[in-house]
Amino acid sequence: MRPTGQLHLGHLVGALDNWVRLQNDYDCFYCVVDWHALTTHYESTAGIRDAIIDNALDWLSAGLDPNRSTLFIQSKVVEHAELHLLLSMIVPLPWLERVPTFKEQMTEIKDRDLNTYGFLGYPLLQSADILIYRANAVPVGADQVAHIELTREIARRFNHFYGEVFPEPQTLLTQVPKLPGTDGRKMSKSYGNTITLNEKPEVLKEIVRNMVTDPARVRRTDPGNPDICPVGDYHDVFSEKDKVAEVDHGCRTAGIGCVQCKMWLFDSLMKRLGPVQEKRRELESHPQDVLDILNDGSRKAKAAASETMDEVRKAMKI
Repeated sequence: MRPTGQLHLGHLVGALDNWVRLQNDYDCFYCVVDWHALTTHYESTAGIRDAIIDNALDWLSAGLDPNRSTLFIQSKVVEHAELHLLLSMIVPLPWLERVPTFKEQMTEIKDRDLNTYGFLGYPLLQSADILIYRANAVPVGADQVAHIELTREIARRFNHFYGEVFPEPQTLLTQVPKLPGTDGRKMSKSYGNTITLNEKPEVLKEIVRNMVTDPARVRRTDPGNPDICPVGDYHDVFSEKDKVAEVDHGCRTAGIGCVQCKMWLFDSLMKRLGPVQEKRRELESHPQDVLDILNDGSRKAKAAASETMDEVRKAMKI
């Protein structure tokens, strides 16, 4: 994850919940990718260091266990950069230009200049992050499948030129619940439409109160359609089944108003986030412990990455 700000509900249900489950069955490497943060935040780097610790706090609060997984910081393992450089020599430019998220963000993000080599090349750095550990599988949502396929292509190309070094990582597809941003668009820190994991209750209530709803429901007496309402989507993910059924019926029949529906959602969100925030408060009282976890993980990651780079240099005869 990129340390470009606080983690939000999309990170929780789209990645962290799955990461916690995966550490029971896999040898997992989870990386705070601070170099990736520079691809879009190169002009404002002051908050990246604090965001690294903040993100790690959320990881641990959500249930990641440093005794079962390797949690580390990308920039502390310089082998990522070396592999990225070497791979950049063999990857055709059109492979990077066709990445769907590259096109999407170039269209959506207008408040900064993304016409940089770093932004164009970030999918290659992402591939290096994967290949440096000779990963067999990468957990992603459907929107990231193209990135893993690119990584597979790069592994094949390298192996064709220099011999078998990298396995082709498989896509470990994560079934991500439908969770739009509070304005109905894709949830993204870049769009300012998120709910952070550490949101204060009073702030969270105000955010929920202002969420976009079914535009056809203008008056309290108008029936609505929860299938096209972001609030309905959030209920599907965070509320109990009986409450989801009550929301569905009440919305379609105008039996409940949007304000009541939103307050039910607020209660469901607090029930889910409460334990996470409580664990975070415990961790915040021992910040050095969090830093020690990241440093220990970075040393472990560096040892694995160094072995890979020895094989890469040997294969390339450099």
